Amino acid sequence: MIQAEKEQNRIEQVKRFVDREFEVERELNTIVQLAAEVCKTPTALITFIDTDIQYIRFKQGFDSDTTSRQDSFCTHVVDNGAFMVVKDAQMDERFALNPLVTGNPHIRFYAGSPLTTSEGYHLGSLCVIDQAPGELSDLQKRTLEMLSKQVVYLLELDESLKLIREQLDDAKKKENELRSFFESSIDNHLLLSRDFEILAFNKTWARFVKELNGEIPEKGRSITYYFPVESFSKFYMDCRKALGGTAVFDEVNLEVGGSYFWYLLKIEPAFTTEGEIFGLSVNFSDITSKVKHEHLSRQKSESLNTIAFIQAHELRRPVSSILGIVSLMKESNALRKTDELGLLEAATKELDTKIHEILSRTDI
Repeated sequence: MIQAEKEQNRIEQVKRFVDREFEVERELNTIVQLAAEVCKTPTALITFIDTDIQYIRFKQGFDSDTTSRQDSFCTHVVDNGAFMVVKDAQMDERFALNPLVTGNPHIRFYAGSPLTTSEGYHLGSLCVIDQAPGELSDLQKRTLEMLSKQVVYLLELDESLKLIREQLDDAKKKENELRSFFESSIDNHLLLSRDFEILAFNKTWARFVKELNGEIPEKGRSITYYFPVESFSKFYMDCRKALGGTAVFDEVNLEVGGSYFWYLLKIEPAFTTEGEIFGLSVNFSDITSKVKHEHLSRQKSESLNTIAFIQAHELRRPVSSILGIVSLMKESNALRKTDELGLLEAATKELDTKIHEILSRTDI
């Protein structure tokens, strides 16, 4: 069971390299050429042994891209995990009837070194082939073994490069998404270091600075260059508070291009992935319309209260006079108590009650 699981894991490792495009293709081809040259053979291959197929990814002097695993010489190297030399395949009972010996490419001499990963998996081999019997010197054997280790190093390097490239692509995608959000915002966004050095900003803030003091901001410069401490002391006090870990919210009124604008300012500590404060995130949005609307609403309310006060008191004066006259007339018997006089008195009192209600509702 353990052997079957190990072979399955080996196959999974092989599949990572069978169809991929290598960043180190030129280097691997160079190793193949060097192996053939050092061993003085017309053919050299880098092979990967899958379940039933031998894949030949890099080669010199060989036509096929695949053979069956059953017929391959390299499968013996993989199964044993050891360097193998076949001086004359026709004289070796393991290979004498092999179709790769009896037919094209008519292999007679073979030498192969396993491609063993750092995890101990034998993926295939770096091998050399000749159509005539042969043998390797100790130096040639050691060189082939060293070259096979270099192949594994390049394969694992290529895997690392692939992972790094994927991470970079993912990071680039996230950066573009964040930058798109950052730049599309109508609010001003600014990132500062603990020393008030400008780390990042969006186009909205760049336009704001240009309109405020006529200069285009630059990364790496201190924000004090654009906003002197003596002129914006409250802002820097808020920044110091935020560097202590407390977010600050404030409304500020600034003159921009000859006009006054209200801004909602938010200064928050910026944290590293380890939770340490490395700077400040400064955001402020234009709330001039909101402030103007609130101011206009207050003005309207005050005007209505004034109108109500004037109207109510102006109305109470004649109403009070009428009630006084009616009272005198009733007491002096100057006129006969008629129903009309009673109705006049009732209507006047009702009007007086309504005026009292107006005064109480307007809090005046």
